Amino acid sequence: MNPRTATEPGAQIGDLPAGWFRPDPAAAPPLSRVLAQARFDATVMLRNGEQLLLTLVLPALLLVALARTHVPDLGAGRRIDVVAPGVLALAVMSTAFTGQAIGTGFDRRYGVLRLLGTTPLGRSGLLAGRVAAVLAVEVVQVVVLGGVAVALGWRPAADGALIAPVAVLLGTAAFVALGLLLAGTLRAEAVLAGANLAWVLLLAGGGVVVPTARMGALGTFAGYLPSGALGDALRAALQEGRLQTGPLLVLAAWAVAASLATARWFRWD
Repeated sequence: MNPRTATEPGAQIGDLPAGWFRPDPAAAPPLSRVLAQARFDATVMLRNGEQLLLTLVLPALLLVALARTHVPDLGAGRRIDVVAPGVLALAVMSTAFTGQAIGTGFDRRYGVLRLLGTTPLGRSGLLAGRVAAVLAVEVVQVVVLGGVAVALGWRPAADGALIAPVAVLLGTAAFVALGLLLAGTLRAEAVLAGANLAWVLLLAGGGVVVPTARMGALGTFAGYLPSGALGDALRAALQEGRLQTGPLLVLAAWAVAASLATARWFRWD
């Protein structure tokens, strides 16, 4: 006589055939945990109206506005060829710095970071998942903003396709570390104000959209900021197909310095 199934009245665990009930309380593999966290974080960023405004809507509006006007002066050549790499740099900064700083700051305030740090995901897994989420959102930004730029007449240099990702990765590392440093040392309200203020100031005078060479004396200072370095590196790659090592070294220096500072002063609660 066959054992009763779990759906039959009065069936007990002991009535199940061998192999039917084998609970596995072990955690998922580390990579699966990181990818699950990255998928969750990326979905939250893309569904949040404020984040979407910052990461896609404002850069797209700025791209169209700068490409169709003559102010500010961006130098010789077609404006779209100068504007598009700068707007992509702005998009990276928006996601990796401003978005991460604000999101992490409020997660820290509400105890989310402390809670996730005690799960099998762990602190290192949480950080890895957030970096992966940032990279995933940046892919979406490149596709959307790049598509808009191409529709406006942009034709990026073919050789730059191999160089630009290096600049984006270094810029992402620098800005994520700076965003975490801000989020892990200040109160959430101060992070919100500081991250938005920094975004505006770097957009206006950080060399991210306007080439540092067109900014006069301020351009020398802006070239040593991560915003100006990323903007110059992407313009050199996508406009001229050229590897500009100076800005890449600046980005690497910012990434290392900010990462060390974050490891030293970041507070999880």
